[in-house]
Amino acid sequence: MTRPPGLNPFTALGEVTRAAADPGQPTVLFDAVEHALSQVIGHKLFTILEIDLEEGDLERLYTNMAEAYPVKGRKAMGPTPWGEWVLDGKQPYLGRTLDDIRWAFYDHELIESLGCGSVINLLVMYDGILLGTVNMLHEEGYYTDDDLDTGVPFAALLAPALLARRTARRDR
Repeated sequence: MTRPPGLNPFTALGEVTRAAADPGQPTVLFDAVEHALSQVIGHKLFTILEIDLEEGDLERLYTNMAEAYPVKGRKAMGPTPWGEWVLDGKQPYLGRTLDDIRWAFYDHELIESLGCGSVINLLVMYDGILLGTVNMLHEEGYYTDDDLDTGVPFAALLAPALLARRTARRDR
């Protein structure tokens, strides 16, 4: 397992907060969070999902593997054990093994084919509302509890962007 060079998380958070002030949002912010987390924690697959529990749907807003996981319209969320834990329970998820991936995701075969066998799902929350998730996948056994803790503030920085999208969608 190759870990990234270990960029200081505080330095990376500074880069992300500066990116939030730049024009071209939310893409600029999404790019900055993906880059920072690649340097601080590491990932093979990285996605950002917007979640609307009231409407019962989600949308992939960002991906670093568009061929395997494209950004495309909203889709309904079906009931799953992962959904009960993350969406209903509002708990981040750390899956360390391929068995954890198989338990959580119906598309586990695609995930495995990409060389991924562990996952972190970080919550984007504001005022008790789940707005989305940041999803990082890597080889089996890669992620630890410390990685989960390190990623939390990066996900939190996405709340304004997801709130703005939600407000714009509902104002239409």
